Amino acid sequence: MNPRSLKLLEYDKVLARLAGFADFSGGQELALALLPTDDLRQAQDWQAETNEARRLLPENPNLHLGGVFDVRPLLAQAERAVTLRPPDLLDIRSTLLRARALQRTMTRAADTAPHLADLGARLQSSDEVANEIGRCISERGDVLDSASDALLRIRRELKVAHDRLMTTLQRLVTSTANQPYLQEPIVTQRQGRYVIPLRAEFKGRIPGLIHDQSGSGATLFIEPLAALDLNNTWREMQLAEEEEIQRILTKLTALVAAEASTIQRTVDTLAQLDLILARARFAESLMAVEPELVPFRPQSVARPGQDKRAHGKGRETAAEHAPPIMHPGSTIDLKRARHPLLDPLTVVPIDVWIDDTYYSVVVTGPNTGGKTVSLKTVGLLALMAQSGMHIPADEGSRLSVFEGIYADIGDEQSIEQNLSTFSSHLTNIIDILEEADNRCLVLLDELGAGTDPEEGSALARSLLSFLLDRGVTTFATTHYSELKVFAQATPGIKNASVEFDLETLAPTFELSIGLPGRSNALAIARRLGLPEPIVAKAEALVRPESLESEVLLTEIKTAKDATLRAQSEAEIRARQVQVLEADLRYQMARIEEARRDVINQARAQAQGELEVLRQELAQLRQQIAALGAPGAADSTHRAFLSQAESVLLTRLQEQRAVPDEVVEKAPTVALDGPIGVGDRVWVSSLQASGEVVALEGSDAQIMIGSFRMNVPARSLELRAKAASLTAPASTRQGGSRLPPSPGLELDLRGQRAEEVLLVLEKYLDDAFLAGLPWARIIHGKGTGVLRRIVRDELRRHPLVKDAHSGEANEGGDGVTIVKFIPNQG
Repeated sequence: MNPRSLKLLEYDKVLARLAGFADFSGGQELALALLPTDDLRQAQDWQAETNEARRLLPENPNLHLGGVFDVRPLLAQAERAVTLRPPDLLDIRSTLLRARALQRTMTRAADTAPHLADLGARLQSSDEVANEIGRCISERGDVLDSASDALLRIRRELKVAHDRLMTTLQRLVTSTANQPYLQEPIVTQRQGRYVIPLRAEFKGRIPGLIHDQSGSGATLFIEPLAALDLNNTWREMQLAEEEEIQRILTKLTALVAAEASTIQRTVDTLAQLDLILARARFAESLMAVEPELVPFRPQSVARPGQDKRAHGKGRETAAEHAPPIMHPGSTIDLKRARHPLLDPLTVVPIDVWIDDTYYSVVVTGPNTGGKTVSLKTVGLLALMAQSGMHIPADEGSRLSVFEGIYADIGDEQSIEQNLSTFSSHLTNIIDILEEADNRCLVLLDELGAGTDPEEGSALARSLLSFLLDRGVTTFATTHYSELKVFAQATPGIKNASVEFDLETLAPTFELSIGLPGRSNALAIARRLGLPEPIVAKAEALVRPESLESEVLLTEIKTAKDATLRAQSEAEIRARQVQVLEADLRYQMARIEEARRDVINQARAQAQGELEVLRQELAQLRQQIAALGAPGAADSTHRAFLSQAESVLLTRLQEQRAVPDEVVEKAPTVALDGPIGVGDRVWVSSLQASGEVVALEGSDAQIMIGSFRMNVPARSLELRAKAASLTAPASTRQGGSRLPPSPGLELDLRGQRAEEVLLVLEKYLDDAFLAGLPWARIIHGKGTGVLRRIVRDELRRHPLVKDAHSGEANEGGDGVTIVKFIPNQG
């Protein structure tokens, strides 16, 4: 990668932020020195490492490098036989222990983080070194007595010598004979030997060696002759202790030196791990995503066409009739990309992409409108992706891995080199042209600026043509109107613009690919209050074709905005349709399940009733046989019973042959007229027929078997009226018809207790006479008084065979289901 381009794109600032997330100096050094790779496989592996670290960090609080030190300089000292101090040895031990813990953590995550597990496998904890340092040196940096037997013996003798010395000195300072000569009755140290403070005027009264005196000269610090030998012994033991400690440290240093290469590799690996974890934390801070890094596609003809993503329908341009060019196969598709160095709460995201029809983009728009930021965003995100960093963009962003990323951005005027702005830019561009090929990305800011506009425009077009012919993926910004026309008419190049709000006179920083930027100078002048005659005269001086192009751009912009709004509305409606479709599928599944339950319940109920009737017929046959002599009536009865039993057997066989999931056939004839209680209707949503038991407004309560449900009345088809249903089936042997049905339901809610018994008695009589097999009495739950009255009456009523609470779908305790005794009259 070109170092100058990295600097211009502020890649070093990104690395500085990345280094701030590292735990120790080794990782920070790697972060600051990180360079993008041009190898696709390497970049993908780096991205995978970052992704694995982001997944593991929330789950593993132990995944950090606290306690790791860059001990590589200490290893070099050990190899040169420079004895390491206890704190240095403790840093080495801490690093090795942390490496051991990290190795265990990453090995356990091998299934979900294979790259980090491979890295962890390279960590070697050098247990012998770590254990020996821990055995010899305490956490405070003191050499322990257990470091060697000699040290233990020396320290015991040292303690004895010290105790004897202090006992002797304490006896001298507390002696009543010596106290008048002492400044204070204390024992102190001077030059590493224990002394007592003697008043200067009593010099010689206590024999001893003078080691020091106070600043005023009033006190002499003497070593009494009585303690001289003891002091010497104590000092000798101190020197012996220091010598043994030095010997132990030298031994530990030699042990470290023997393992220096292994420890070096471990520290290098820890630095790499620190960099990976830093990339993961940096990505979290940016709310970044892993980009999809893709290889260059095979070169193909870039055929100009419609930019559906920008325009919707698009417009036919002159570029569509120009000779085709070869697309380098590069991919840039950044969704809601954000500049990584700007405040994520205020930065305006941009969508940047190239497709098979173009690989060069010319961005136009006002100053401070965001053109340069857009260029830097593309360049920085490409560099970050190729460095293993996740990018601040939305999911689905895709990038090629470029072999070189070159930039010419900003004012590079140099006083020392006596170069003008134009010369500086041109010198940089010349270097870029010498190196860039069809596997590179080139970013050019204010192309052709800094010189005569006409010549600068011509030079800019020539440079873009050169890069286009070479197949270099290019993003360039400009103010030249001629470049807009050039991009519109040239295959492989696409116009883009940053938006400007004429109402607020401020840029929106939004990037629109597919439309050139409009010149807003006259509009801004008019909005700011420049006298109208001046603005009008300026408009008259502008070439007519320029004004026409501005009008055309305005129309295109309006059409594009309308298309985007329509597309957004269509997407919203599509999502709503998906939700409604899912809900409808769920409702249909529930209806289908309910339908199967209803049909199966009806089948089971009918089969049960047929079985009961068969048993009753068998009992009647037995009763007739027990009456005695046969007669004509008896023969008639027997023939009737045989015929009934035959019919029942046929019905039972039909019931057993019906599959569990019966689909009732819809009647072919629908009747006209209103639907009333007791009518037979067809429920198309359930593919089943049922009886209307109640009408409530626009809804109807339908009984299908023993299952009751509410359905819209408009969705029902009338198949038979209540009168026609009962007429054929109600004919008795004598030719009389059954009384009209009072309905399968009696609602007693709201009635007084004294009225309930009369109403209930009449309803039970009417229902029994009408041949109803069962009925539904609604009394509600309330205080339970009405329910108790109703059920007490039902228990002792002679026409009631059974009474019980309704099921949950029938009303529960608020309803009582009544079954009548068979009506044989």
